[in-house]
Amino acid sequence: MTSPGELERTLRENLRGEVDFGAAARALTTMDASNYRRVPVGVVAPRDADDVAVALAVCAGAGVPVVPRGGGTSIAGQATGTGVVLDLTRHMNGLVSVDPAARTAVVQPGLVLDRLRDAVRPYGLTFGPDPSTHSRCTLGGMIGNNACGAHSVARGTTADNVTELAVTAYGGTAHRISTGWSGAPAGLRELVTGHLGLLRTGMTPAGMPPGFSRRISGYGGLDALLPEHGVQLARAFCGSEGTLGVVTEAVVRLVEEPPAPVLAVLGYADESAAADAAAGLLPYGPLTVEGMARDLVGGTASALPRGGAWLFVEMPDEDGARALLRGADTVDAALVTDPAGQRALWRIREDAAGTATRMPDGSMAWPGWEDCAVPPARLGAYLREFRALLAAHGLRGSPYGHFGEGCVHVRIDFDLVSAAGIARFRDFSGELADLVVAHGGSLSGEHGDGQARAELLPKMYGAQVVRLFGAYKDVWDPAGGMNPGMLVRPARLDENLRFAVLPATPFAGEVARCVGVAKCRTTATGGASVMCPSYRATGEEQHSTRGRARLLHEMLAGEIVTDGWRSAEVAEALDLCLGCKGCRSDCPVGVDMAAYKAEFLHHHWAGRIRPLSHYVLGGLPGWLRLIAGLRAAGAVNALARRVPVPGLDRERGGRLPELAKRPFTRSTDRRSGSGPGSGPTVTLWPDTFTEHLAPETGHAALRVLRAAGLDVCVPRGGRICCGLTYVSTGRLDRARTVLRRTLDTIGEVTGPVTVLEPSCAAALRTDLPALLPDDPRAARLAAAVRTFAETLEEHAPAWRPPRLDREVVGQTHCHQHAVLGDGPDRRLRERAGLTGGLSGGCCGLAGNFGFEPGHHEVSVACAEEQLLPSLRAAPRDAVVQADGFSCRTQIAQLGGVRARHLAELLAEGLGEELGEGLGEEV
Repeated sequence: MTSPGELERTLRENLRGEVDFGAAARALTTMDASNYRRVPVGVVAPRDADDVAVALAVCAGAGVPVVPRGGGTSIAGQATGTGVVLDLTRHMNGLVSVDPAARTAVVQPGLVLDRLRDAVRPYGLTFGPDPSTHSRCTLGGMIGNNACGAHSVARGTTADNVTELAVTAYGGTAHRISTGWSGAPAGLRELVTGHLGLLRTGMTPAGMPPGFSRRISGYGGLDALLPEHGVQLARAFCGSEGTLGVVTEAVVRLVEEPPAPVLAVLGYADESAAADAAAGLLPYGPLTVEGMARDLVGGTASALPRGGAWLFVEMPDEDGARALLRGADTVDAALVTDPAGQRALWRIREDAAGTATRMPDGSMAWPGWEDCAVPPARLGAYLREFRALLAAHGLRGSPYGHFGEGCVHVRIDFDLVSAAGIARFRDFSGELADLVVAHGGSLSGEHGDGQARAELLPKMYGAQVVRLFGAYKDVWDPAGGMNPGMLVRPARLDENLRFAVLPATPFAGEVARCVGVAKCRTTATGGASVMCPSYRATGEEQHSTRGRARLLHEMLAGEIVTDGWRSAEVAEALDLCLGCKGCRSDCPVGVDMAAYKAEFLHHHWAGRIRPLSHYVLGGLPGWLRLIAGLRAAGAVNALARRVPVPGLDRERGGRLPELAKRPFTRSTDRRSGSGPGSGPTVTLWPDTFTEHLAPETGHAALRVLRAAGLDVCVPRGGRICCGLTYVSTGRLDRARTVLRRTLDTIGEVTGPVTVLEPSCAAALRTDLPALLPDDPRAARLAAAVRTFAETLEEHAPAWRPPRLDREVVGQTHCHQHAVLGDGPDRRLRERAGLTGGLSGGCCGLAGNFGFEPGHHEVSVACAEEQLLPSLRAAPRDAVVQADGFSCRTQIAQLGGVRARHLAELLAEGLGEELGEGLGEEV
């Protein structure tokens, strides 16, 4: 076999696309969204079908296997490989053409499903299959796994919606396949002719009804090659999981999108009742019949009708939905016609792939039996026996899924680390396979078998059919180079487990939380998501939350990334993490990359001289306190205008925002209120930004809180700090020292602590108790923290804010979105007559990030995604709000307007003199 170095050189010499055999590229592709891990030799990003052919020819000549990879969201391990990974998302991601009259589209394999759907929506069309990963899964991956999704009850699987495929086989031979034998590899027709009887009788296992839609396991479409079925070569190829060849182009069918679908949410007493009812709803012609129980929905159950389980049934129109309701025997039901309301409910279902990974006690659950399917009429009985089997093995899981087609998704709290836990995983898998087959079902009903279930295919199909599968692969791939170990001659289901390589440490457990569903690779804009701003700016996997988690995983494993905490690859990937914490809320499993970055930097720079920006920006509270103590703000401002500050980005002029002439706490009484006993006592936290850079915000907050009848205590700000800048630069020991000093200074907390700066409030709520877990004062202070709007809503509920009656634009702080929530802020703005809304996304400055050298381009790109366009589109008389000091600074520097904290807007509404007018250009 050719050496990796020789293979890399040959590929580079012959391909126009990228060839990367480096540690980072390999580390990013060791895993998909499954329990498995395989280490590739290298990664190739071909530019077109010619590049694919060359790569497959070179690899075949070298005896190196190949696996095609799209969004990397496969749940059974089939998007990983030990040879060369073909990344089809970088270049081969286009929509070639759309024919609205014929209702077809020509797509490349790396095209993300939502891009196709967005492009054909103006024609009233869509692509029928719609898995929950629609915002990042690719058409090639959907073809490989024969993906289905919520609407397949009406629109079928991907195989039902593909008419023609361009395929390149291992070795470089190109095929164009559709219906009939044209384009078939040599020997395929003879194979089918010689096994007609087996194809007619063996492909439908005993107990499975003819035409069962979710028979995805194995080469489940192989009987499409029968003459009576029209010799559908393209259909038979779908679901082959990259084991036969590489799809380079596809012609897909499109379907009409109902203009006004209606969502019926049906409540049932329990999961069994919902499952038993699902099949009876099919005669009404639903577009979807999705089921989930209370143990998955959790706290969001209050948004649903009464019940212990629910069916989400989408109907084409309201008349059909009302007919359904009349025929359904439910505990409670609701019809949702509003598109926004429907989207909110569907988000609960779409996030289930992530939320199901967390047990009620916070422990993790894993894929492995993610999508088995039984005939819908058997679903209730199957689920009852499935729950009993879980209990018999001491396991837990929350089933949900496509109840209208009997397809069940579930994550189970397997122990995939210890020998005993892995043995239990293996035993349970065998028994569950027997149960599925006994109910006439398919081991895979949507995501393919991969490594997770292929070993068990003889239980479903029998030995003869499995041997036929092997012969089918050998016709397409006689050298066995396409994704070996999947489907045919598979690896054992308990081999290559990704957890086995990790050390038994808390940090490793946190990193392993990333299950790879890749919601962080979503590029759609909107206030519902912040993560991951640097990935949105660069489009590079290493800058996604998942990519960074994978690199940390490999750093801890030590096989590819071998220099541990000193890793340059991990440092490079984390360098563009803005610490926005968007992943903490938007990632379905709550990965907190900002915290992981702080931990990495803490170890990475231990015992070494750090970058200058870590001392200048990370130590900013100390520098500002020193300058204030010397009463030298004016002199420092004058000097900074002439001389760039060392360690700061020169593209921003190398200087920080101007320091206030007088700190906030020097220009106010320690206690400022309407008098003792007039209302609850509120501590107004003098954060570093308010204290030294924006005291006008503190004064405005004092005025508003006083007007609301609250008694306000302002601690002296000199030695009070949330430690945020030390945390964000990974100086965790220093952060602990600062936080202990702060707790000593602040004393006993007896009431609400109002923090005006969202990043500081978030740090106090999350970082403080995490860094000082053994200090009870930390937990008490964290629990007392309130935002400005929360304080007014909770402690002055009868107060009426001044009416401003203006449109508002601006930025919701990332940490507010991710940690604090902005519900009270939205309600307060509404009561004040501030219409419109703030942009989502990230401003891009993110504390120290935007001031650090090398970050300016990404910082601006983040702002250009949502914030700056919203400012340009705003009416001239709109007021600009941004509660975060970083957001206000970015708006001033890039948008040319002055943004204000909500406290400032309300204080000016009270008639106070606060300086320049709202939204005035700077």
